[in-house]
Amino acid sequence: MQQRYIGASGLKVSEIGLGTMSWGQETDEEAAAESLKTFVDAGGTLIDTAGSYADGSSEAILGSMLGDLVARPDVVIVSKAGLSRRNGRQTVDTSRRSMLDALDATLARLGTDHLDLWLAHDWDPHVPLEETLSALELAVATGRARYAGVSNYNGWQLARAVSLSDVPLIANQTEYSLVHRSVEREVSPAAEALGAGILAWAPLGRGVLTGKYRGSVPAESRAANDRLADYVAPYLTGRPERITEALLTAARGLDRQPMEVALAWLLQQKAVSAALVGARTPAQLKEAVAADTSAVPDQIAEVLGEVSALGD
Repeated sequence: MQQRYIGASGLKVSEIGLGTMSWGQETDEEAAAESLKTFVDAGGTLIDTAGSYADGSSEAILGSMLGDLVARPDVVIVSKAGLSRRNGRQTVDTSRRSMLDALDATLARLGTDHLDLWLAHDWDPHVPLEETLSALELAVATGRARYAGVSNYNGWQLARAVSLSDVPLIANQTEYSLVHRSVEREVSPAAEALGAGILAWAPLGRGVLTGKYRGSVPAESRAANDRLADYVAPYLTGRPERITEALLTAARGLDRQPMEVALAWLLQQKAVSAALVGARTPAQLKEAVAADTSAVPDQIAEVLGEVSALGD
């Protein structure tokens, strides 16, 4: 698996990252362990988690495997704080107290004394940005995080954060795929100019770019899950459906899997440092880590770009 630097930093990671949002929910400990071993054996190093994933269970499961299944120095662990679910509702709180309390809890669940990269999980309109940044800065100053960054920030939010931070913000984790290219309006140009690499979540369009939803909804898929159906639904019809058909045609012409072409296209885009694949099963992850992510030919990339281009 190819390795890349995140943004303008010296932090090198695998171009495919292992997303663990489903761990502790759709993915049990046994499947998570198999997935982690598959990932590391394939040369993967970047593992993404968050305190909000399964109320901390994702981090706890990963922590139970560090030192036994995989050596801590062999992986780059990214976690996030500031987002939680309370009484069925998503809550954002990036206050200094909330962030630092969450960091301590994350480190305890992971059984490690530091994160390689710590991110503010979302923009909080109710907390001064300087306060949120002070938590990131303290984490780096005390060694509890080696690097800092943000998640789900738009272009001006990222620019403002970078201008105020006393430590480099090396990453912005955001959704990016052939069916979700709105980041190209502001986020990508800002990230490229500011030296912040994009860690792309949902790089396979929440699963639709694999082609598995073509014509029907598989019984074991996210779209058939009561908790996740609304997450996938926006990409099943209309423009995303047309983009997926074009991708399938391109993949057939190249004699490659749709997943491979979708990931390869994304990894060719400016400012993208890595694609975070949130596979729910070991079988899905095996396909992702074995994917041929070599560059898509210019002509094919141009056609895919035109089909998926943003409207005015």
